[in-house]
Amino acid sequence: MNTEKTLLVIEDESAILTFLHSSLEKSGWQVIEARTGRMGLDLAASRKPDVILLDLGLPDQDGLDVLKALRQWTSAPVIIISARGQEHDKIKGLDAGADDYLTKPFGVPELMARLRVALRHAAQKPEDAPPLYDHEGLKVDLVARKVWLKKKEIHLSPLQYDLLACLVRNAGRVVSQKQLIKEVWGETVTPELVRITVHQLRHKIEPDPVRPRSLKTEPGVGYRLESPQEE
Repeated sequence: MNTEKTLLVIEDESAILTFLHSSLEKSGWQVIEARTGRMGLDLAASRKPDVILLDLGLPDQDGLDVLKALRQWTSAPVIIISARGQEHDKIKGLDAGADDYLTKPFGVPELMARLRVALRHAAQKPEDAPPLYDHEGLKVDLVARKVWLKKKEIHLSPLQYDLLACLVRNAGRVVSQKQLIKEVWGETVTPELVRITVHQLRHKIEPDPVRPRSLKTEPGVGYRLESPQEE
């Protein structure tokens, strides 16, 4: 195993952490741990682990909420490790963006096999966009889920934020209406609703919504958020 591979374990049970450290470090993994969801999100952003093991029963928030927050900005493989072994729990985790699901207790050989699969899948994915977007006075922190315009924090509705986050993850590329509907709404909605939401979002993130500098319309196709590198 490549000794540079990093595993982030978001778990608050000391016995599980000790077991994972002793088992995985022998196989060449660098194991870093977070005992809360908030700490896990911070370490995922700063350390950029190759794989994340995520417990659902965390002391500060539900693991599914942590998973949804991670999926706002990173495609790193996430394997849920949980005592919740019912089928509906597994379906919820996978639908929320997990790559795999392990029910406690589990053995080292099975875990190692799941990690190898996760690494193979990760090698086929494009590199993640940076979790921080900064362009023309608009700043978006996908980890903290905060947005600023001209250094003043602005507040978006959950739908407006999800729309903006989708555009940030694809900054510099055109995002079709179909893709926005799939990623933001997750169900069939009318193009008119998309246009209304974009219109509302522009009035919050653009100094001049009539002449947008960040969120551009590509007629007949969709929308594009200017890349931070563009002048």
